[in-house]
Amino acid sequence: MRDNLVGEGRLFTPDIMLPAQYFAVLRKAAPPGPEYNLILAMLQDAVECFQKHRFTTDPNGRELYEDAYGWIVSTDRIWPYSFDNICMILRFDPDYLRQGLLRWGEREDERRRQGKVVPINPPSRTPAFDDAARVTAKAS
Repeated sequence: MRDNLVGEGRLFTPDIMLPAQYFAVLRKAAPPGPEYNLILAMLQDAVECFQKHRFTTDPNGRELYEDAYGWIVSTDRIWPYSFDNICMILRFDPDYLRQGLLRWGEREDERRRQGKVVPINPPSRTPAFDDAARVTAKAS
C-alpha cells in the first residue's frame, strides 16, 4: 500500500533539497518591519535613559535611570521583552553591550570625580567650527 502513495507521480513525492539550499533559507534575514523597529526603539530608549539620567537629581529622571539600569543588568531570559531577548532578536551580543554600557558609566563616574564633566548633548557649534568660520570671514 505504501508503494502506491510514495514515489514519482504519486500522492507523496519527497522533496529533494541540497544542504546549501536548506541553510540559505535559514540564514535569510527577514526585512526589518514594524516589530523590529519597535524593539530597536525599546533598546534605544533604555540606553538613552541610562546615559541621560545617570547623574540626575530629579525624581522622575532618577526613576527612569533606575528602570533602565535594572533592565540592562538583568539576565532574565524568561520575559519576552528582557534585555537579553531583545538583544538576541536584534542579533547583538547582550553581554558585550551590557559590559560596554557599564564601562561607559564607570568612565563617566571617574570623569565626574576628576571634575571633567562633559555634557551628554554638546552644542552643535564647536570652538573649532567657530575658528574656521572666523578664518573664512576674514579671508573674504
